Amino acid sequence: MLKDVCAKYYFEGNYNCAETLIRSGNEYYGLELHDRDMIAFGVFGAGIQTGNTCGAIISAASILSMKYIEKKAHESTDIKPVTTALIRKLNEKYGSVLCKNIKAQSFDKELRCKYTVDSVCDILEQVIAEYESTKAGGVQ
Repeated sequence: MLKDVCAKYYFEGNYNCAETLIRSGNEYYGLELHDRDMIAFGVFGAGIQTGNTCGAIISAASILSMKYIEKKAHESTDIKPVTTALIRKLNEKYGSVLCKNIKAQSFDKELRCKYTVDSVCDILEQVIAEYESTKAGGVQ
């Protein structure tokens, strides 16, 4: 499971939520990102350092980008529906995609944003599985 990989980066690596998700997604999904590429995601932690859009969510959407866009987003028929599903499910869970709102619900002083990271991992995996099933003509 993706969240098992996340635990390694979050606790052992001491990465923030955004860094954890992109590094874990890179390993889990074989995205072939280089270390320097993933450093760019550091700024997205803590809601782009301002409580805005949750960094874990930004990285999850970026994982979808790497999986479903070959060259340009507007040439992909996959990226909008799969990203829409991700954001919809996260809004259903938290009522928001803003870090400041999510943090109010799930932050733990010792574990920091671990609960959010785990939830984003679970939802991302679910969205990908459902989308792939739909693409393959399966039943959701």
